[in-house]
Amino acid sequence: MTARTMPARPDEADARLRPVPWRRMAGVTWRQHRIALAGVAVLLGALAVYLWIAGTQVNHAWAAAVACHPASSAACQGLDSTLDGMDNFLSNGFILQVLPVLIGAFTGAPVLARELETGTFRYAWTQGFGRRRWALAKLVLLAVVVTAAAGAFGALLSWYYQPFLGNQALGLPKTTPLTPGLFDLRGVGLPAWTLAAFAIGALAGMLIRRVVPAIVATLVVYTGLAFATAGFLRQHYLTPLLTSNTLNVPGNAWVISQWWTKDGRFAFTGFPPSNLLNQFCPPPPAGKGGPSEGWGPCLSQHGYTQWTSYQPASRFWSFQWIEGGWLLALSALLIAATIWLVHRRAA
Repeated sequence: MTARTMPARPDEADARLRPVPWRRMAGVTWRQHRIALAGVAVLLGALAVYLWIAGTQVNHAWAAAVACHPASSAACQGLDSTLDGMDNFLSNGFILQVLPVLIGAFTGAPVLARELETGTFRYAWTQGFGRRRWALAKLVLLAVVVTAAAGAFGALLSWYYQPFLGNQALGLPKTTPLTPGLFDLRGVGLPAWTLAAFAIGALAGMLIRRVVPAIVATLVVYTGLAFATAGFLRQHYLTPLLTSNTLNVPGNAWVISQWWTKDGRFAFTGFPPSNLLNQFCPPPPAGKGGPSEGWGPCLSQHGYTQWTSYQPASRFWSFQWIEGGWLLALSALLIAATIWLVHRRAA
């Protein structure tokens, strides 16, 4: 090798072949998205403080109600009523349903959409890291961070909601753990749905290449997926139990549907028609109860049978792992599709 063909430094050729360390991409990801991550931290932190204060009061009231004996006394009934009426602002869960999609949309959609919208991807993808590694590093790092934050907040939510769930010690179940407004905020539900929203946002940003439209698309797609899951899919994770004796249905079970049959054939669903009640179960004399008092046994005497399809509360964790599993698979598929699009179409 002559002096003219020798590299200026012996290790120069090897240095050009050496890949850029992944830790450098972690620093770049933090610098570019620290404002969005700080917003998530502020939002979850403020809610966590509020939940801690409110949850401490709720759990103290719950402990006092459980320890009160005899449960039928007026003092114990008063404690139970106090617990039942505490902090209804959050106890139904619906107010917090926006958390996963807000976190996912405002952290996932801008990851690629901002680079594509401003044109900075032309510079970012020529820095020796490679566009696929660049997209993989940013998406995976951000996904792990927002999922972990949602998981920690979900654990706090589970602690807060525990007194409002079915509690046999009080004798009056509050609600079922499988209720649609509460189920996806506990266990693995909140981090799984947050990850799915992030993945939807990342793919929307890659396809639309504009930040605001990508955020709107994420909100729309996530809302449709959440409603379809709660209204149609979740109840079929496991085969519902079926009974013709309503006394067999636990108070904290998730009732899927109820219907009536007569002589083995379908008759009607829901509450019996008024003309049927007037025909077979006329109102009792004044002061003896309402017109529909005892209409179940009354209709049974005339050949009608009420059927109830329900999911028992004991299936909570089975449903959690099923839903968390398919949401994780969906998120991985969406992120993989996003990275493939970066490699194939973004240039």
